[in-house]
Amino acid sequence: MARNRVTGYQFGTLQGVFIPSILTILGVVMYLRFGWVLGNVGLIQTLLIVTLASSITFLTALSISQLATNMKIGGGGAYYIISRSLGVEAGAAIGVPLFFAQALGISFYVAGFSESAADLFPALSQPVIGVITLLVLTMLAVVSADLALKLQYFIFALIVFSLISFFSGNYSATATTVPDLVEPMKLSFWPVFAVFFPAVTGIEAGLSMSGDLKAPDKSLPNGTLAAVGISYLIYLMIPIFMHHLQVPDYTLLTNSLVMRDVARWGKFILFGVWSAALSSALGALLGAPRTLQALAKDGVVPKWVGRGYGKSNDPRYATGISFLIALTGILLGDLNLIAPILSMFFLTSYGLINFSSAFNGILNNPSWRPKFSVHWIFSLAGTVGCVVVMVMINPGATFISLFLCSIIYYLMQKRNLNAYWGDLRYGILALVARFSLYSLAKLKPHENTWRPNILVLSGSPSNRWYLIALADAISHGKGFLTVATILSNQNMDGERINSMQDSIQKYLEDRKVPALVKIVTADDTMEGAKNLIQNYGFGVLLPNTILLGDTQDKSEHVDYSSLILLVYNRQRNLVIVKEAENDSHSSDVSQIY
Repeated sequence: MARNRVTGYQFGTLQGVFIPSILTILGVVMYLRFGWVLGNVGLIQTLLIVTLASSITFLTALSISQLATNMKIGGGGAYYIISRSLGVEAGAAIGVPLFFAQALGISFYVAGFSESAADLFPALSQPVIGVITLLVLTMLAVVSADLALKLQYFIFALIVFSLISFFSGNYSATATTVPDLVEPMKLSFWPVFAVFFPAVTGIEAGLSMSGDLKAPDKSLPNGTLAAVGISYLIYLMIPIFMHHLQVPDYTLLTNSLVMRDVARWGKFILFGVWSAALSSALGALLGAPRTLQALAKDGVVPKWVGRGYGKSNDPRYATGISFLIALTGILLGDLNLIAPILSMFFLTSYGLINFSSAFNGILNNPSWRPKFSVHWIFSLAGTVGCVVVMVMINPGATFISLFLCSIIYYLMQKRNLNAYWGDLRYGILALVARFSLYSLAKLKPHENTWRPNILVLSGSPSNRWYLIALADAISHGKGFLTVATILSNQNMDGERINSMQDSIQKYLEDRKVPALVKIVTADDTMEGAKNLIQNYGFGVLLPNTILLGDTQDKSEHVDYSSLILLVYNRQRNLVIVKEAENDSHSSDVSQIY
């Protein structure tokens, strides 16, 4: 296996994406709950549940394919895509909960294995089996992700043999009749859908390995879409086959291992259940640390957490943290109360991936040129589908997950993390501004909707702060405020102007004054002020109020009067502020503007 010091393992489509994805999709829900789904809602609604659930995953896979072929995908999977599209704050808001969901997911998969294996080892309790299994899988993940993924070929073969055994079976040869028993109460469509839906959420497994792929732009689309398509066909065939065998509803509802009873070689079904549980746990053990490593690389969590080792940059610290979280989940035992919330985080990440792809298509920036392209309406449908499913599964859990994501987003904003990449926020805001400006141009202003749009000729904010403070008090955060400075043309290049503009902007932000900053150069300060009053603004958003300080220099009175006349002729409001007599600032006109 070829390796690269920077990118780590160079996995191909089969080993890096398709196998991890399809093994996580064809998991314990398929083996232990498909008969239960069929028994509750019947064949037609079961096929509808499979189609609806798989459609959401398919639409998300399309969005992933577009994003993966438009940008260079690094480590972190869903976090990387969302942060590079919607900003580091949105990425962190999903990436942090997603990591915990992946890490706790390890304990779910291990618990599923230990529950079924306890029959073979009655002397050992389920938690003991779970801890031993977790230790073995973690050591395997730490020693070599390459070896761990190669082992999944064997696991995949066991699952294939279990399916062959199932479709070769005949229920009539093994069925036992149970007379005079009351059939359990059946559930309706949406509760059953909620139980089944986690069966189709395995594409995170391949996506989480994005930083270790040789060619992510090819492997992610091909591997993910192939896994979704093949698993959908299998999911359609299983209920049709069981319906064809006329398995009684009572058996479907009460026997979680009905697939074993149908299969020609029942032990292969058990092997399949164990293989699915262990492969899903192993996939989460490989994916969760790499999500945490990507968060550390961007400064969301401490840098040391993401430290890599060896030629393949294995995230051993992150793997250790994932192990501790999974161990806690196993020792706590019952995780049913938080399971819906964890599912919400996966759905939220799917929704944001679809949202990113949809808005990229709507904005259609010059940089949006995916090699794999579909219409943005499909990604938008995926976004809506994720939201609807979240609400239908558990409205309370939906609220809790969105609330936690909002808190993380707010905390990330407070930290003011500096991202070195561009994202969709500028394009989205530009689209909104474009729509608003064109719409405003068609409307006539009215006194009831008037808002202050103040242009403050303050010069350096530290010299004339009282002008800015008054303007801020007038606009009161409900209008527009621009702080303008006019500089001499001498020795003022673009770099120095940008640096000064950033400095003034930070000065205002530190004092919590929302304002735009405008710096212009002119040979003459007064002429520069006149040009600014005449030309500053965009479309219908022109300053309607000019605020400036007075001048006591008689030699400037003529020019100052002409400036006042210009404001009058332009039909703008004018506010002249006289400096207090005991103020130590100079009132030279060159410092006023």
